[in-house]
Amino acid sequence: MVASCSAAAIPLEEKYDVFLSFSGVDTRNIFTSHLHAALLRKKIVTYIDYKLERGNEIGPALLEAIEKSKLTVIIFSKNYASSTWCLNELLHILGCMEKYGHIVMPIFYGIDPSIRCIWGMPGIRKNLVR
Repeated sequence: MVASCSAAAIPLEEKYDVFLSFSGVDTRNIFTSHLHAALLRKKIVTYIDYKLERGNEIGPALLEAIEKSKLTVIIFSKNYASSTWCLNELLHILGCMEKYGHIVMPIFYGIDPSIRCIWGMPGIRKNLVR
């Protein structure tokens, strides 16, 4: 079951061109920061989470940023599926994709891009089953 976006299924006022979803421990300083810089150079308004601390609950501001983005780039990496934070973010992203037709673009960083590989990543089943 996909997590729902907030409120009714009405079009949202877009605030960001791109929302970046990633595991900071894997890609923040080696890939994501370079992608973010490249997007900014092209004047693409991008949301990247530099201030959120690991282990904290996803706040309303982050959920709103997901909802008000035209496109989400999900950077799947070794530890993405092991992070409850990333998985909760992913559920909200998929809910917005379903409800509002948001565009989602996956990037597979240092992992096999097969579906079987993603579902076999350590922690994904544990984190999705409640």
